[in-house]
Amino acid sequence: MNTVDNVSRRGFLKGMLSTGALILSVHLLPEPAGAGEKISGGSTHADRATLHPSAFVGVDTDGTVYIVAHRSEMGTGIRTSLPLVVADELDADWKLVKVEQAIGDWRYGGQDTDGSHSIRDFFDVMREAGGTARLMLIEAAAAQWKVPPGQCETGLHEVVHRPTGRKLGYGALAAAASRLPVPRKEALRLKRKSQWRYIGKGHPSYDLTALCTGKAVYGMDARMDGMVYAAVMHPPVLGGTVKSYDDKEALKVRGVRQVVPIAPFKPPHAFQPLGGLAVIADNTWAAFQGRKKLNVVWDNGPNATYNSAQYKKALFETARAPAKVARNAGDVEAEFKKGGRVLEAEYYIPHLAHAPMEPPVAVAEFRGGTVTAWTCTQNPQAVQDIVAEQLKIPRENVICHVTLLGGGFGRKSKPDYVAEAAVLSKKVGRPVKVVWSREDDIKFGYYHTVSAMYMKAALDANGKPAAWLQRSVFPPIGSTFELGDRYGSAGELGQGWTDIPYDIPNLRIENGPAQAHVRIGWLRSVANIYHAFAVQSFSDELAHAAGRDPVDYLLELIGPPRILDLKGIDYPNCGAPYTAYPIDTGRLRRVIELAAAKSGWGKHKLGKGRGMGIAVHRSFVTYVATVVEVEVDERGKITIPHVHTAVDAGLVANPEFARAQFEGAAVFGASLARTGEITATNGVIDQSNFYDYPVALMRDAPRRTDVYLVDSDAPPGGIGEPGVPPFVPALCNAVFAATGKRIRELPLSKHQLT
Repeated sequence: MNTVDNVSRRGFLKGMLSTGALILSVHLLPEPAGAGEKISGGSTHADRATLHPSAFVGVDTDGTVYIVAHRSEMGTGIRTSLPLVVADELDADWKLVKVEQAIGDWRYGGQDTDGSHSIRDFFDVMREAGGTARLMLIEAAAAQWKVPPGQCETGLHEVVHRPTGRKLGYGALAAAASRLPVPRKEALRLKRKSQWRYIGKGHPSYDLTALCTGKAVYGMDARMDGMVYAAVMHPPVLGGTVKSYDDKEALKVRGVRQVVPIAPFKPPHAFQPLGGLAVIADNTWAAFQGRKKLNVVWDNGPNATYNSAQYKKALFETARAPAKVARNAGDVEAEFKKGGRVLEAEYYIPHLAHAPMEPPVAVAEFRGGTVTAWTCTQNPQAVQDIVAEQLKIPRENVICHVTLLGGGFGRKSKPDYVAEAAVLSKKVGRPVKVVWSREDDIKFGYYHTVSAMYMKAALDANGKPAAWLQRSVFPPIGSTFELGDRYGSAGELGQGWTDIPYDIPNLRIENGPAQAHVRIGWLRSVANIYHAFAVQSFSDELAHAAGRDPVDYLLELIGPPRILDLKGIDYPNCGAPYTAYPIDTGRLRRVIELAAAKSGWGKHKLGKGRGMGIAVHRSFVTYVATVVEVEVDERGKITIPHVHTAVDAGLVANPEFARAQFEGAAVFGASLARTGEITATNGVIDQSNFYDYPVALMRDAPRRTDVYLVDSDAPPGGIGEPGVPPFVPALCNAVFAATGKRIRELPLSKHQLT
């Protein structure tokens, strides 16, 4: 839930700005401690504009409209889409809009750009921000013309008096409007959908010119006067510590200044630095070369026993045994005991790395009890928290500036690397830029969890499941934040597991315990990846076992259109209220039918070595069905000629970016399905770069992806992540259709398909 409260601008800004105006304070509830505080050094052009009725928008006397982007841009287009909503409701000319990036500051509400909820959480807030400024401009014009405000309306960047045709531009009205009281939310007259100028129309990136001309600023581009560079040698095993080290050779490298120890973390590790040794140098190259010369003896600790091959066996053993029940209907055991046809299958997905194109990087300066940081982060507020904790300073003394991100996928919402820069700056007495190499990123990151899933179904005479049992086992994300956490949270289980939408009378869903030995963190689509893989692959297996068409079988499994009743089940629904975002099986059916129709499912023979697969999944309150077409040649090489994805994401603010996200999800899904695998030997991660942790090249990615957006009046759903979960099983189901070989374990590169 979002609230917009009118408060004293003077009180809110603590006297920083001129007298007499008001500012809107926007918070995401429940409010965290310190919500509403004004961060030192965080004044924006919007704050300083003549008319600044909202934390998100300001209008100056020259007509310039300043809109604050409080979420992080990493290719999703959010730095464009949210400001467009403000501009639309304000009737602002986009050519006269300047977007500025917010620092970490709770006055903007939550800033964590994760979980595909930026538009969902802030669509109405942004409309209200723009609508507030528009109403104040209308009232200022009406007062100047001495006419009722009801006779006035806005055109593009101007107020028009309908009876006489008189017009006044926004710049000419800004000063007068600034002297008016900020209207209450109830007084706003927000636009009807038919009046929208930008929303739902599609628009290119605000940063397009800067991106194409090399002027865009990423984390690696950030600099501070007098800064030095640091490369950190992390413990090779999670929880390892330095027993002893010799830095003589490292200090001989030209440009190396010193070697600085970083204390090991105190469990649970959360976002703390991993510890180790930092080589401080005049440039990145010297820091990296000096690090190679360090001679370190490590105590690798208890996680040195971790071997992923053995751990996989242990996961499956757990998955085959009864576990904690998360959802239960009917009596599956009684149904299984009746005999008849029973099918079982096991599925497995290994650890995965985020591997964004830009590895973690941050520059920070500690001075006079305050830290100023510039970094590519998905969550500047988490930066404030961990830096304040590490340096024992108030969180309001941490100023985090956000650059563009060269990819994130969830990795950059975990700001351990920013904490490293801040800790080192305090130690060396000057700004420090910490740069992670590609090897650092892959060997010492947070990993998408490894998972094993056991599935069992009893088929009736018509081939439909009369009983269905599913059991998942995975080290949970909670292990990052709480010692001894071994079971999946309700949030993880609610990502495609406890919310299975099938119409089955006897259904049991379980979760078994698993111990983490590496840092577990959310990755794009999170638990939906492995849950969708198991459920949708098993559904396809049952369809073929029953001799049924997979599309028809999926529709029968889902059953008639209805709202799923999840009473009595711990189901967070991705933080969305279930009353506004229920599981609507009619919407699931619609995207299946649309994807099947657009792909020409069943209308023509594909020929030898070709196949089509389908999968459907609801995640981040968005409904997605994907059909993947594959070709497998006589050597077992897979190509993906065509992908068809049907999406019901409710109201889509920017269709251009929405389609791009689902096209990107197909490439991301192809990467993790084809070659994604992180393994460990004696606690040490085996992979280190793109040669042994490949991502999809052009020849590996889908040649063409068509995205079909369902026109919907439902509230906005997620966009950035929901495309990945159905792609993976759809691809594997297509491989089965083409080769007859069933894929139950990823990556595909482990399988011989000829």
